[in-house]
Amino acid sequence: MLFSSIPFLYYFLPLVLVCYFCVPFRWKNFILLFFSLIFYSWGEPRYIFLMVLSILLGYIEGILIGRKKHSHLILAGACCIHLGLLMYFKYIDFLIGNLNAIGLSIPLFHIALPIGISFYTFQILSYLIDVYRKDCTAQRNLISFGAYVSMFPQLIAGPIVRYKDIAAQLEVRKHSVEKAALGIRKFILGLSKKVLLANSLGALCSTFQTSTDRSVLYYWLYAFSFALQIYFDFSGYSDMAVGLGNIFGFHFPDNFHYPYLSRSVTEFWRRWHITLGSWFRDYVYIPMGGNRVKKSHWFFNIAVVWFLTGLWHGASWNFVLWGMFFAVLLVLEKQGFSAFLQKHSLFSHMYVLLAVTVSFVIFNAVSTKDALETLKVMFSGGSLPLVSKEFLYYLKSYGVILTISVVSATPFAAQLIERFHTKKTAKQLLNILEPAVLIVLMLTVTAYLIQDSYNPFLYFRF
Repeated sequence: MLFSSIPFLYYFLPLVLVCYFCVPFRWKNFILLFFSLIFYSWGEPRYIFLMVLSILLGYIEGILIGRKKHSHLILAGACCIHLGLLMYFKYIDFLIGNLNAIGLSIPLFHIALPIGISFYTFQILSYLIDVYRKDCTAQRNLISFGAYVSMFPQLIAGPIVRYKDIAAQLEVRKHSVEKAALGIRKFILGLSKKVLLANSLGALCSTFQTSTDRSVLYYWLYAFSFALQIYFDFSGYSDMAVGLGNIFGFHFPDNFHYPYLSRSVTEFWRRWHITLGSWFRDYVYIPMGGNRVKKSHWFFNIAVVWFLTGLWHGASWNFVLWGMFFAVLLVLEKQGFSAFLQKHSLFSHMYVLLAVTVSFVIFNAVSTKDALETLKVMFSGGSLPLVSKEFLYYLKSYGVILTISVVSATPFAAQLIERFHTKKTAKQLLNILEPAVLIVLMLTVTAYLIQDSYNPFLYFRF
């Protein structure tokens, strides 16, 4: 079930809210767990067993690790089990395909990917590691632990929430009109980013992929549009998750912070998918030694982290290439290129935008070969013309959406509103206008969802 769907917005979510706020606090986690399992089984009914199994295993493993006896062995075994499940369901056909490519003949399993398995696996692993490190205590209440793992606001696409950050909130959390209002505002803005911007840009990308009148600039328009689409798609979903968390009394971490304003790739990855980057930093990079080792080992650590980051996103070599592309750029920046970028503001912004655009061409490609062919046309032209009629038509047709998207990827609107809040009269006017604008956005989104069946979500594949 998508957040950006009529069934979720007008049937599922209202029912959850009514049940949640009608029961006493001691039942609220049960309501969240119950409806989260329904939410998950809506799209993947046959994999609900995997979710329940992961919850039960994580709960038992956490208690055993918390007892300290043989905790390192239990943690190692638990990591093998959860990563083994992830490997089987997400990577088994990728592994078999590569073995077949070198001469073997093993039939593929053709296993459908369980939605959100990468996210909830990482949440369980972070919980178990934190219990082992004594950063938190093991959860003794199975319902509360199940609610943490399966919580539908962030279940299928994050942000990756660490147990230690919301452990206290699972036991006691405050609900207020102000917090709910903030959550509703965050949710509607995220929903608008997803439906009004990401879906429109996605339609342009889909049109390009079926086009027979391509040109060099049309390729660049596609690459630029996809970079914006994936940002608004994923950041919009993260905003919706954070907003829903606020409504239910939780504080989830923000996952994006205007990444396209970055002046280096290092800074970009501090602003993009923040919870994933911090997860790999704290549970892979630092335990391997981080940057506190000799330079060759340091660069090896970076390569390993980004190999795993690429592979986390998908079972395909183009994702690995995407990860290693960033690894190379990060190593170059740490070798001194970052000092040059700090001195040349305009160049640094252009460099990041170009690097990210190229990276998402690799990311969205069907295969590594397809990615390289696309990049070849973008940078050499091949036999294609510079401009085509279709490129000019869609550039004109989507000019307004592209302009709005570019502006929306900056803090311009937020800064403008903040300035108005400093003036008493303007603040009073904003207090009246903001609810009206949110209602208009919600009605517009509803109209789009009713009229248009094109409503993909890119991160379902992970």
